Amino acid sequence: MTTVPSAAASRRRARAQAPVKRLSRGAIQLFLLLIGLVWLTPAAGLFLSSLRTEEKNASSGWWTALTAPGQLSLDNYTALLKDSGIVQAFWNTVLISVPTTLAVVVIAALAGYAFAWLQFPGRDWIFLVVVAMLVVPVQIGLLPVAKLFGALGLFGSIPGVVLFHTAYGLPFAIFLLRNYFAEIPKEMLEAARMDGGGEWRIFSQLILPLGRPAIASLAIFQFLWVWNDMLVALLFADNASQPLTVALQSQMRQFGSNIGVLAPGAFLSLIVPLIVFFAFQRHFVQGIMAGSVK
Repeated sequence: MTTVPSAAASRRRARAQAPVKRLSRGAIQLFLLLIGLVWLTPAAGLFLSSLRTEEKNASSGWWTALTAPGQLSLDNYTALLKDSGIVQAFWNTVLISVPTTLAVVVIAALAGYAFAWLQFPGRDWIFLVVVAMLVVPVQIGLLPVAKLFGALGLFGSIPGVVLFHTAYGLPFAIFLLRNYFAEIPKEMLEAARMDGGGEWRIFSQLILPLGRPAIASLAIFQFLWVWNDMLVALLFADNASQPLTVALQSQMRQFGSNIGVLAPGAFLSLIVPLIVFFAFQRHFVQGIMAGSVK
């Protein structure tokens, strides 16, 4: 006799709470939308500025283009693509960022698996050395590595910049992937070995698919760090191998506030990391969630 009224009361409470839940969910979505708009405002302002003439940018703010879209044109981008120095700097950035990211991910994945699941002499001590390298600032290694690269003939070249970024990106990458791989259940690896799987087969067909979220997150971070770097490239790259960040900084130093070149160049430098992030955001979120529940 008491079950029916209790169930009815529960349904009434659920119906009464439904509008509150919808309201709170709507408020959260509105808040996140506002945060997204605030985050995208600088990028939108930079994009609109890159579509306006230098005279328009000097006389009024970029937001005036929202009410007068007739002032927007692609002339700045046309002029930018005719600038051989900027175009070459863009491709230099690609030639630096992509090989560095691939090298760091591949080497760190192999080393992370070895430190997590392979037994060899001095494994723990070597891993401690890798962890200790995390506290070494990049600035400390600039001068010694510059002298070494000068002796090897790598100074002022794209391979030199790639090697420097790879070397300084590996400690964190190995630390991250080793800890992620170590959380994979040991029983899965033992079952694979009992089925006759070798270490390379286990790594390629078991570890890599399970570690894809962490690997994708690492690739995103490494790519963004190298793409946006200016300090290392400013020291190790010459005029023929300088990336886009250094080229834009050089344009700013030579021509002051040359918005007609800087705005489209800066947006070009911004849009590529955004494309990479949004293309791999699903894997990035999976990596964060997986790390939070392990």
